[in-house]
Amino acid sequence: MTSAGAPAIEVRELRREYRVRGARKRVTALDGLSLSVSAGTVHGLLGPNGAGKTTLCKILATVLVPTSGSARVAGFDVERDAREVRRRIGLVLGGDRGLYAKLTARQNLEFWAAMYGMAGGAASIRIDTVIDQVGLAGVELTVERFSRGMKQRLHLARGLLPAPEVLLLDEPTTGMDPVSAHAFRDLVRSVVAAGSTVLLTTHDMAEAEALCTEVSMIDGGRLLATSTPRGLGELLTTYERIDVRTTGPAVAERVRAELETRDDVVSAAVHNGATVRVETQGKDAVGRVLSALVAQGITQVAVTSPSLDEVYVHVIGDRGMDVR
Repeated sequence: MTSAGAPAIEVRELRREYRVRGARKRVTALDGLSLSVSAGTVHGLLGPNGAGKTTLCKILATVLVPTSGSARVAGFDVERDAREVRRRIGLVLGGDRGLYAKLTARQNLEFWAAMYGMAGGAASIRIDTVIDQVGLAGVELTVERFSRGMKQRLHLARGLLPAPEVLLLDEPTTGMDPVSAHAFRDLVRSVVAAGSTVLLTTHDMAEAEALCTEVSMIDGGRLLATSTPRGLGELLTTYERIDVRTTGPAVAERVRAELETRDDVVSAAVHNGATVRVETQGKDAVGRVLSALVAQGITQVAVTSPSLDEVYVHVIGDRGMDVR
């Protein structure tokens, strides 16, 4: 087990490059990334497609070797101590890979238990435990007849087979319906309550807010910020939003026009005819804008903090489908 106070995952200046077939230049998937994950927590990793999230998971799982830098899992180096790392991790990937469609859930797990070196009665007991834990007890269907949610539950069961100290979840709820995703999150909480550490990569802001102790945002293989989900919102207080309620469209338009001339206002737009939504920027900008509004006799205002979705867009940028 990871010693008290020691990080469950420690990454130092990690770099991973690879060459795309037919291309002259090498692609950098991770660019000097450093990260520390405390034991017994759920650490979220947020970023757009191509940010390096899956590459990091594969290095931590000893599937890929870093170009430079180092990574330690449960105190063991992923290169020098790869066998020890594998004994202490569970890896859950999204999609259907790693499951055998013609086998039942139990048969899949019997195969993977053998791959983990588990055998006999101990393996059977452990399989019973994880099947029950993920809600697949009594399901005799072959995997080809499973729903997406059931397949993800089986993926999690496979990851839990070795009772891992560190569980790596790479986009585990992609494609799940809301009910299945909610149940999956409950399972993750129970895993952490039992003593494991979870590294979760996701695009789902609600999932990160619901599960994560800390969240790290990465883009282009680099770490942009690490904080609690609430703390990341506080990092973006310079972009707080003010909703100003006026008496009608004419007043709303006048207020909008006046606010847009201010240096501490990013944008002002009229919504629903009589409400002006204001995006601010800069330290203490909200206080200054509110003072100006009160001076005009406008007091029906509401200030809201950015959601994690908005933090994500502000920090990483609104690039749409561009993954560079």
